[in-house]
Amino acid sequence: MRGKTAEDLRLLELIDPVAEGQGYSIVRLRLMGGDRARRLQIMAERPDGSMPVEDCARLARAVSQVLDDADPIRGEYMLEVSSPGVDRPLTRLADFETYEGFQAKLELDRVAEGRKRFFAGLIDARLVVDEALLKRGAEARAARLAEPELKTKD
Repeated sequence: MRGKTAEDLRLLELIDPVAEGQGYSIVRLRLMGGDRARRLQIMAERPDGSMPVEDCARLARAVSQVLDDADPIRGEYMLEVSSPGVDRPLTRLADFETYEGFQAKLELDRVAEGRKRFFAGLIDARLVVDEALLKRGAEARAARLAEPELKTKD
């Protein structure tokens, strides 16, 4: 679910090693739009779940270099790198484990009445913003602020 289309998945194969080399993991990648005004949206995070603006810029520069060299996207596009946000998509099994006990909105590609297991038909999953999720986010931010600043290279 990190990518929806075959083109998304090919781009993930190209970009995943770049992100991992920078210390990030890609949560979701989407190439949107038609032949014109396309947008490549990448959501990424550090191992601790954070993704400050400076890290978004750092990853965007690294990804841009690889995309410029490989030229996998036909035509012009805009690159957008962001954090997953509080209502983050759940795209990996680890995301479901990390946010176990929190509410999530799931979308299936079929009706699943009476079924308990349906991961094969899952096309979208996103956390629901509620008081418990906001509290967890605030606690995580406070813990990060209490730690010494991590030094990273450009």
